[in-house]
Amino acid sequence: MSFAILSIATASPPLRISQSDAAAMAASFGNLPPGRERSLAAMYHQTRIRTRGSVLLEAPAADGALQQFFPPATGPEDEGPTTSARMERYAEEAGRLAVAAAREALALSGVDAGRITHLVTCSCTGFANPGVDLQLVADLGLSPSVARTHVGFMGCHGAFNSLRVAGAFAADPRSVVLVVAVELCSLHFQYGRRGDLVVANAIFADGAAALVAAADGPPRDGWRVRRQWSSILPDSAGDMGWEIGDHGFRMTLSPRVAGLLERGIRGLVEETLAAEGLGIADIGAWAVHPGGPRILDAIGVALDLSPGALMASQAVLADHGNMSSATILFILRDLLATTDADRCFAMAFGPGLTAEFALLDRATPAPAPFSGNAS
Repeated sequence: MSFAILSIATASPPLRISQSDAAAMAASFGNLPPGRERSLAAMYHQTRIRTRGSVLLEAPAADGALQQFFPPATGPEDEGPTTSARMERYAEEAGRLAVAAAREALALSGVDAGRITHLVTCSCTGFANPGVDLQLVADLGLSPSVARTHVGFMGCHGAFNSLRVAGAFAADPRSVVLVVAVELCSLHFQYGRRGDLVVANAIFADGAAALVAAADGPPRDGWRVRRQWSSILPDSAGDMGWEIGDHGFRMTLSPRVAGLLERGIRGLVEETLAAEGLGIADIGAWAVHPGGPRILDAIGVALDLSPGALMASQAVLADHGNMSSATILFILRDLLATTDADRCFAMAFGPGLTAEFALLDRATPAPAPFSGNAS
């Protein structure tokens, strides 16, 4: 069943870091041998990210320090703060960012907080209980009887899983669903020189996004989720992973991922769209999760998209980095302002290697009633 997205809002940490400063900071994590700072800086530049937000950043001190949570590595065996310390920081910070996004989403939707019947939270970067959901209830004034569901540890496609849950709830026309995705990826920066972890350090960031959904909504400009699909790419289970270690969550990211998507994604997209009687040429807007610049390039080549087709995804990557599950909602929000396309196809990828798809239709405002006199 389709459902309406009444509003989308986002929130970023108050402080940001440039990629050049982030590369200098990463050098202190032991991410490269001494004297190789320039090569690390070049790799960070190749991400096409300009700035990223992090809840760990502080106003620059006299010594130039941008954060104190991750101290310089004391040696090759140093793996940084423990997972327990990182989760304590998650519990302190995640709720504030989630509340900021959700408060704006409610305001934009025109829905009173007391009308929310279901709350769906999404995060793969932290665990706390009581957690973000209860802070949202308290700070936003949601009903204490609101039905709460958490989508956890799914990865970068988690927002799609949350939308699927929201759609099930919205099948009841009396339901109004608040979905909130919050990710603090910077808590999981990794020490050491393992290549995929160094790459993860270079692209991930913090952010939150929220939306209000219902079976139907007022005649405002927005998206309707028409249908969703999920698919697992064959022979790819070991190419992307997300595991909990003693010193944060560690990502496995194979260099094969971009190639797997370039070879396999077109057939999946064509099959998916054919189920709705559509083809690639029928899609006016594309919302592709920017796992990194190579992912966007691979999707563009595979689908033979025009040079500007992924502009919204590229802009969010450049301005915010990869905020895991929250990122796709940043892109969908921006597309409302930058395109008049009446149809959007969204996709994201996560461990498995799993591809999640959603087809959205543009719900435009109804024309004003004619008020003139008949001739």
